Amino acid sequence: MLADPAGTSTIRIGVPDDIVTLAMSSCFARFAGHHRQIRLDVTTGLSRDLKKRFRNGEFDIVIVKEAVTDGDARASFPEPLAWFEGENSEVWQDPIPLVTFPPGGLYRDLMIDRIEREQRRWYIAFTGNSLGSVLSAVEAGLGVSVLPVSTTTAHAVRASTIFSSEAALSLSIYAWEVRGSASELLQDMLDVTAARSDSGGTA
Repeated sequence: MLADPAGTSTIRIGVPDDIVTLAMSSCFARFAGHHRQIRLDVTTGLSRDLKKRFRNGEFDIVIVKEAVTDGDARASFPEPLAWFEGENSEVWQDPIPLVTFPPGGLYRDLMIDRIEREQRRWYIAFTGNSLGSVLSAVEAGLGVSVLPVSTTTAHAVRASTIFSSEAALSLSIYAWEVRGSASELLQDMLDVTAARSDSGGTA
């Protein structure tokens, strides 16, 4: 049997859960198919954790969401946000039920900060570890949530009038020095992310 050359080198990538769309997954699959000698190691997680791990040298390429982009970002794209609720949700009264990601998530902190500045009462009704679980809870009417506008088009949710839209975050791409085949992957990731931003997230 011939030795399998796969895995002779590895590119470590970190991305938020909702960035792993069909288009992004296809980008990874194309690269893996064309470069059998390189192993891709893709991890999803919270942006703050991903960026910290990138700075510590644990990733070669990351895509993160953040309020302010660092100067060494390879590119940055706007990520519009809004408050959402289920299409058949009631008019929410205090205390307002929040559907959130786990502690440490940007959207969770943003929601709590906004609702306390508005001097409204609230409680955590649902905490989900993935975008899919959070959207399902919002669709079901468990509460309201701040989400990227680009992720909601295929779901039975509507923009909530409880608060006005939030300021957009930056969707930033960071990479250590990449050469050869790795530079092809980075460019493909940049193109997919740019198309996602331009098309409102349908990519």
